[in-house]
Amino acid sequence: MGRYLLRRLAFALITLFAVVTVTFFLARAAPGGPFDGERRLPPEVEANLRAAYDLDKPVVHQYARYLGMLGRGDLGPSFRHKDFSVNELIGRGLPISVTIGGLALALAVVVGVTAGTFAATARDRARDRLLVTAATLGLALPPIIVAPLLVLVFAVGLGWFPAGGYDTARSYVLPVIALSLPYAAAFTRLSRGSVAEVLGRPHVLTARSKGMPTWRIVHRHVLPSALIPVVSFLGPAAAALLAGSMVIEEVFSLPGLGRYFVQGALNRDYTLVTGTVIVYAALVLTFNLLADLCYARLDPRIRHA
Repeated sequence: MGRYLLRRLAFALITLFAVVTVTFFLARAAPGGPFDGERRLPPEVEANLRAAYDLDKPVVHQYARYLGMLGRGDLGPSFRHKDFSVNELIGRGLPISVTIGGLALALAVVVGVTAGTFAATARDRARDRLLVTAATLGLALPPIIVAPLLVLVFAVGLGWFPAGGYDTARSYVLPVIALSLPYAAAFTRLSRGSVAEVLGRPHVLTARSKGMPTWRIVHRHVLPSALIPVVSFLGPAAAALLAGSMVIEEVFSLPGLGRYFVQGALNRDYTLVTGTVIVYAALVLTFNLLADLCYARLDPRIRHA
């Protein structure tokens, strides 16, 4: 396990280095610059600003300097947010994005696994058809469509929840529901198929023939094996939830990491864009590594292999 973990960590570092390199050069290859506003700056002022941020140097020199800053944990200054560094902006937005993404992932897993298990234990009956239909509908409704509908119904119409902001815990309810809905549907379909397959295995049939209660069979003999496909989907789902939070944060006016990324891309704020991508990539790699390490806890055969 130790050698496997070291190999995965080395692969993660190489991947993160590649992400940094590609993002750095792509950001600077985009048309425009960080100081191109509605009002054109005088040439001497723009030249001084470019010199202050080393933008007058060759791009290779800028890249080497940025790698040195990363080695010290410094993501650089923001070109458009003059009073803040990228570390400070990400420090403000990351807790909001992680909170929304984490709550949405937890809700999607709990609802999806529970619904999928209930559907599989009543296979081809009314409960199964109802839950499968609901899951199909959930997959067909992306967060960009669900979020405005939730605001219209529960914020504007009923007034139960705020339409935006992050002042209270109630402000997170609608964003979390909108973000988790398609992933709850995906976990439902995945869990249903996996649980239905494990229910037909010989050891489960033997437990049933001995008169063991259904809930105990599901808890002790079915879920440990059936959850392996679910765990394998946790890494990509967590990554997709973090990426999807960009849209949700814009709809609900949440100052999260995704909103800073969008603003940085629009303003050609190179360091802010690169910094947010690095944080996203690091989180995705971490989630995938944790998902792989969970396999051994669920299935001893994987640990022995």
